[in-house]
Amino acid sequence: MADYLADVKKYDAAADADAVAKIVKHLGIALRNRDSSLVSCTDPKELDRVKANWVAKKLGIADGSKADAAIEKTCKAMEADNTKSRVTFYYLVAKDLGKLASL
Repeated sequence: MADYLADVKKYDAAADADAVAKIVKHLGIALRNRDSSLVSCTDPKELDRVKANWVAKKLGIADGSKADAAIEKTCKAMEADNTKSRVTFYYLVAKDLGKLASL
């Protein structure tokens, strides 16, 4: 848990530990596998899954353009990071959409 929070804090110094913990719990078993614990911004299918499973289902954002904008902004913010942690990625998308409190 501390590793995930430390990674999120690289992008948000005032990261909400409770929100990070909820994302880790939500992702559960996916975090055990290196490949599924990372997000690839160059894979359109991956980004579609993030939009469908995280933004639409979990965060309740049906507006595709809002979702796309948040995902694109997060990809740009994490551009220098070759291993984009799924926890950090989801946290930043939720924060951009103003949904951290509703996790």
